[in-house]
Amino acid sequence: MNSDDQPAENPNPYGSGDALLRLQNTILRSIAKGADLAATCTLLCSEVESLLPAVKCSVLSVDTAGALHPLAGPSLPKSYSDALDGAPIGPSHGSCGTAAYLGEDVVAIDIATDPRWSDYKHLALPHGLRACWSSPIIDTNGITIATFGIYFAHCRGPTPFERDVVRNCVHLCIIAIDRHQRVKEHERRAWTDALTGLPNRAAFNAEMLTLDCRVAGRWAIFVLDLDNLKIVNDTFGHHAGDLLLRIAGDRIANAASPNRTFRVGGDEFAIVIEAATTLRDLDAAAEAIVSALAKPADCGGQIIVPRATIGGAVVCGNESTVEHVRKNADFALYHAKETGRGGFVRYWPGLGSTMAQRLGAIRDVTAALRDNRIDAFYQPIFRLDTREVVGLEALCRMRIGDQIVPTEAFHEATSDVHVATALTARMMSLVAADVRQWLDIGIPFQHVGINVSSADLSGGTVERVLTSAFDRAGVSLEHVILEVTETVYMGEGDQAVQQGIKALRAKGIRVALDDFGTGFASLTHLLTIPVDIIKIDKTFIDHLAADSVSMTIVDSLIRIAQKMDTRIIAEGVETEEQARLLQSAGCTLAQGFLYSQAVDRVETTALLLERSQYVNGPAAPISGFVGPG
Repeated sequence: MNSDDQPAENPNPYGSGDALLRLQNTILRSIAKGADLAATCTLLCSEVESLLPAVKCSVLSVDTAGALHPLAGPSLPKSYSDALDGAPIGPSHGSCGTAAYLGEDVVAIDIATDPRWSDYKHLALPHGLRACWSSPIIDTNGITIATFGIYFAHCRGPTPFERDVVRNCVHLCIIAIDRHQRVKEHERRAWTDALTGLPNRAAFNAEMLTLDCRVAGRWAIFVLDLDNLKIVNDTFGHHAGDLLLRIAGDRIANAASPNRTFRVGGDEFAIVIEAATTLRDLDAAAEAIVSALAKPADCGGQIIVPRATIGGAVVCGNESTVEHVRKNADFALYHAKETGRGGFVRYWPGLGSTMAQRLGAIRDVTAALRDNRIDAFYQPIFRLDTREVVGLEALCRMRIGDQIVPTEAFHEATSDVHVATALTARMMSLVAADVRQWLDIGIPFQHVGINVSSADLSGGTVERVLTSAFDRAGVSLEHVILEVTETVYMGEGDQAVQQGIKALRAKGIRVALDDFGTGFASLTHLLTIPVDIIKIDKTFIDHLAADSVSMTIVDSLIRIAQKMDTRIIAEGVETEEQARLLQSAGCTLAQGFLYSQAVDRVETTALLLERSQYVNGPAAPISGFVGPG
């Protein structure tokens, strides 16, 4: 018999129990210190090879698909370990593959002749690996998760002491792998959104740290908000909302693949785009996401169509931080929401400063609302013939110290739905209290106009807020006219706004169309969505002159409105000549600096006591403007 075929003398060294104890303590200390799994397994193999100089060790993990992956093999040739990476387990797949497949020890005394090695011996024999013994590492569920193998340079099997060593090694591997899996599961939960299964905000922030700002166009960020989650939660309950989020998350991730999708907030998702094909056409990528979402989804028995708005930004190469690009994407999303939900806006230079100004206005107005620094000023509406006050327009003002800031200075803040509706609610409460005071002191008060936004009308809250405010003050709604600008009347979301106007008028609340002539409404629109009053914009009044185009338009408008039984108010009247021309055209009511600018409630009260219609006795009434006292 060749000497290579002789089994080695079974080592049974003196003090083997102490050696095993030292091995255990060394590995347990490594696990306790938090060393990663590969490092712990490599240390284990090295310690065993020191204890058993005649062997070479390896640890292979088994993935859920049944493939082997080297975890440790410090003394094995790298080319050999690399060749085993991804090898399947099976009944004839070497010692380790077979042990993992059968769940039992497999000893190949002679790799050259063992049939289980027929497809693998060409990998082992050139490296002097003549025999191999592999033990499966099985978890508490009975699943093989790894193997521990030792290779011999001679054709032989393991000695009793080697069996004791390997038995201890398998136990130590189970402890190390169990800790590794617990750590990985903890990390998975820390980095994963529990509801959608997508990476969460923490994972997104970590991803941001890996991106390089130095190369223009290398990557981009999409930020995306679901448009209808709140409505779904309020209407159908949070269970339906949660289902909507899961379905939307899946659709977004699939449409954005291979780019990575994150859920970073309640209804907010983010996508880090690094795929070259996606970067070449971001508009098409956004459209693909919107299209994927826009299919009916069964959310607990409720059929809902998910909708989203997307903002995007591409790294330009001159940003100082990744956060700068992320903020640009947020600016683009905010702009997209304002210009039309359900679409995509890509950041462009200059948008950031515009949005920063707008966000500053929102912040200032929010603080003013909180501090009760929003007040109502009033501009009189007067008769052109007698110059008596027949009504008022309430105008929003913000107090900053001793300064009174007009609406124009913070108008951008009203683009935010929450700010716009909060301002309207505050104004209605203030106006109702003022009207109550004027009625209580005996002023024959007629009406006050209150401006409302598209958010008030399309959200359907204006009637509730109006009724609540005036009921608390004990004031009839006949004293109120709601004023809607032409851009709101015919602007974005016009169907919801127009339906809101119809609903208000159906309940007896009068509506005025403000700034007529500045937008794109026409008299034909008034046939389907009628109003009670048309306020001619100041731009027409500014250019009034005999035989001018403006005079022709104003004259025609007054005559048509009279036939439609719609009242006309001329805005921005500043000169006696303008007043004379308007009277000659049949206009009876006006407002503007000719009579008075907007003034606070104290001056308004004095003005009403002095010049209000009927204060000095009966006069020819202006039909439709006389409210109950």
